[in-house]
Amino acid sequence: MAWVEIVIEVAREEAEALSDALMESGALSVSVEDADEGTDAERPLFGEPGMEPEEAAWDRSRVVALAGKDADHATIVMDAAKAIGLDYALPFSTRVVEEQDWVRLTQSQFEPIHIGKRIWVVPSWHEAPADPDALVLELDPGLAFGTGSHPTTRLCMEWLEANATEAGTLLDYGCGSGILALVAAKIGVPQVIGVDIDPQALEAAHHNTERNHCTATYYLPEPFAQAHPEGERFDVVVANILAGPLQLMAPMLAGRVRAGGSLVLSGVLERQAQEVIATYAPYIALNVWAAHEGWVALAGRLPE
Repeated sequence: MAWVEIVIEVAREEAEALSDALMESGALSVSVEDADEGTDAERPLFGEPGMEPEEAAWDRSRVVALAGKDADHATIVMDAAKAIGLDYALPFSTRVVEEQDWVRLTQSQFEPIHIGKRIWVVPSWHEAPADPDALVLELDPGLAFGTGSHPTTRLCMEWLEANATEAGTLLDYGCGSGILALVAAKIGVPQVIGVDIDPQALEAAHHNTERNHCTATYYLPEPFAQAHPEGERFDVVVANILAGPLQLMAPMLAGRVRAGGSLVLSGVLERQAQEVIATYAPYIALNVWAAHEGWVALAGRLPE
């Protein structure tokens, strides 16, 4: 079956309301794009992580609604325009979207990712590499928050592979999909604990852990604090979050590192590195361990 995209250009203040109205009028899905995309006037909407604007719209926005090929597209647009108080015919164009094998198309966009020396992140529809020494993590994009493609995740994985093979305990704070916990378990860390504030992230982490035949325990913050009181410390503490939260959590995260243990932080932009290092200075000395695509991993060892 073929589909049709209804394309409407509107001002910023109309984009959100029109999107909702199109859904009410029979559209199957709606997205908003920059109408100046591809021109000198194109303006990125999302900048630094954690600083995204509340409204997903541009000064000249392109609203794209998906509808069936046989739907009455003019009526969908007219009803939506009336619903938001427009008393004139709203110009629109259409473009046909031919049916495709969307699952196969999506899968073709994700290939195995090679990280560090031996780590491979492999989607379930791909065969694992033939290398018997490969450390394989089976993770499907879309199921979780992190599959190793982001520079900060990659940096942490590389640090763990290079430095955590002798660790006895590891705490992954802000574990998301559990990918760092999985790396730790795969390289032989006997006790691995992950903590996250999002219950859905923990569900993903549990799923990925079972799927990869690993052992790790996951908690929300409060149950973690109850099961593992403040006095309990770990050989390695890793946190891949963002600079702001990492700074707020400095006393807590550093306080979880045992004497002689290591703290690894990422989610930090290169220009933020020195500020984060200064925040942690009263607790532990950190340095830039590695950088990739504008992001850094900070690491330090607590004296014995």
